[in-house]
Amino acid sequence: MKSAEQKRALNASVEAAHAVGKLMRQNLRLTKKVDVQSQHDIKLELDVRSQKLIEKRLATEFPEISVLGEEGSTGEQESEYRWIIDPIDGTVNFSYTIPHACVSIALQQKKGNGYQTTVGVVYDPFTDELWTAVRGQPAFLNKKKIEASKRKSLDQCIVSVGFSKSKETMDKMLPYFNSLLPRIRKVRMMGSAAMALTYVASGRFDAYIETGVQLWDIAAGGLIVECAGGEFWNQELATQHKFKVLANNGLIRKQLEKIGPL
Repeated sequence: MKSAEQKRALNASVEAAHAVGKLMRQNLRLTKKVDVQSQHDIKLELDVRSQKLIEKRLATEFPEISVLGEEGSTGEQESEYRWIIDPIDGTVNFSYTIPHACVSIALQQKKGNGYQTTVGVVYDPFTDELWTAVRGQPAFLNKKKIEASKRKSLDQCIVSVGFSKSKETMDKMLPYFNSLLPRIRKVRMMGSAAMALTYVASGRFDAYIETGVQLWDIAAGGLIVECAGGEFWNQELATQHKFKVLANNGLIRKQLEKIGPL
């Protein structure tokens, strides 16, 4: 994709994210219609409506590009390009009127046997913070260049940890969490993988770790971390579109890996 098309894709993603962000602000304190819920997750009618709004906006510019999203997929899934969409990342937070959730939109291009993110947008409508990145260029927060932190010592670092939704992933993460906690300055649990990644990219956090996280939670934020000079290490699991992630400022991964297996 040429630079002009990348810019067009970025602009369309930003417009779509702002449109959904407006819906999120309007509905934060209203009663929400729940479509599906489990002990550790909630799916809202607004999730579906928001993804459809994003799809419609993106299709006006790129009708030929398929969509892989939390709320469903459209088009040819093995095509050269695909949108990766999480219309509301942090739905449980949002459902409980906690204003910490975001819109995540990424554009991926086929590379080898997989895909590579080329454009990433994450928007927090409650702080009006917009993170953007295009592969090979700097990452930005509200049009200002951002960089990952330079902290090298774990005892000075803040690390975000996620526990995903299944008992299996919780059983894997809990021993690591217990070993990590005394070695770092603080641990944070965000309830939004995309936001945790953008906080790493912005230097607010030094790392984010989770096993069993979905592709649409991390595709945009992962690119933003990389473009901010950080490291987005990830490995796909046996379950399709699920990953283990260790994103960091590029200086502390080996120390975090020594703590234990993820």
